Amino acid sequence: MSRTDRFLKACKREPTDCTPIWLMRQAGRYMPEYRALREEHTILELIKSPEMAAEVTLQPIEAFELDAAIIFADILTVPEAMGLELEFVSGEGPIFHNPIGSSADVEKLRSIDPREYLDFTIKAVKLARAALAGRVPLIGFSGAPFTLACYAIEGGSSRDFTKAKAFMHDQPSAWHMLMERLSNVVGEYLLAQAEAGAQALQLFDSWVGHVTPEEYAEFVMPYSAEAIRQAKQSKAPLIHFGTGTGSLLPQMKEAGGDVIGVDSETDLVAAWDELGKVAVQGNLDPKVLAEGSIADIRKEAGRILFNVSGRKGHIFNLGHGARKDTPPENVAALVDFVHKYTSADPEDDGNEDSEAHKRRSRFDEDENE
Repeated sequence: MSRTDRFLKACKREPTDCTPIWLMRQAGRYMPEYRALREEHTILELIKSPEMAAEVTLQPIEAFELDAAIIFADILTVPEAMGLELEFVSGEGPIFHNPIGSSADVEKLRSIDPREYLDFTIKAVKLARAALAGRVPLIGFSGAPFTLACYAIEGGSSRDFTKAKAFMHDQPSAWHMLMERLSNVVGEYLLAQAEAGAQALQLFDSWVGHVTPEEYAEFVMPYSAEAIRQAKQSKAPLIHFGTGTGSLLPQMKEAGGDVIGVDSETDLVAAWDELGKVAVQGNLDPKVLAEGSIADIRKEAGRILFNVSGRKGHIFNLGHGARKDTPPENVAALVDFVHKYTSADPEDDGNEDSEAHKRRSRFDEDENE
């Protein structure tokens, strides 16, 4: 088995020769190649140039033995295309200059065809898929309706999203109108990426951990489910990911997804036990990858892999995006370790002379030192 199909097989819970690994934010800010481009171009210039976006997509694939590429884009181009004025401000991050505050603001949003208004990313998908030439699969993605709504209402990032939650409870009709519009665009956007060549999709619900299970059921789940339903017309496997979602994972599974992403704050084994028969992605802490020694990284990755060994459908990833201060050599070491640690024949697992048994014995010894 090769890098070509390892990731896609894991998405379907099929046997793999070793655990596949890719990293959220693997294309971008921690890589010297990317920083060189950013010295000459803004982030929106890179995103909106299909050629440069495809180039950034391939940078980590050329540098590391990762098992999937993810298109270089940003979730906030979706609300921008719908009429919000987006700017990336140095030291502050993304800002919308005309945030949503009323039902009238929601009504002003454009109902768009992503194939037209987000054509730069669709073209980048086509270019990246061709340039990959079958080496690894390509993942397309979008922000989930809830997370996009939070950014649109807050006007940018937030610690607690108080404006968004107040809007949700105080103006429920406007909230539902906004979420319906976003879910339709997100679903079509994901579908369009699959049509352009993306072989898997990921729905990022980065801020959904700020709602309760009751709020999720009423104000979030129907719209995530609708976006996923539309995207799944492509038959591409879909990863459903959020942060702070330990109490929401069963509902996220119900909303849809072939793979459920688990963040760093949630125990992967407990989450998988609760989720049942579904592929799972996660969940090394990005802090460990950025700040830890190679030995620290191997130990923590080994702990995760040991705990889920024997289960089909594990995709190794971070619990959130790679930090910009992550040393590239740490990424290389992690990728190499995950592949080597899990590369034994799974049928040898019960044999004391097998590579799998020896590998896990070494891990036990390291833990007890």
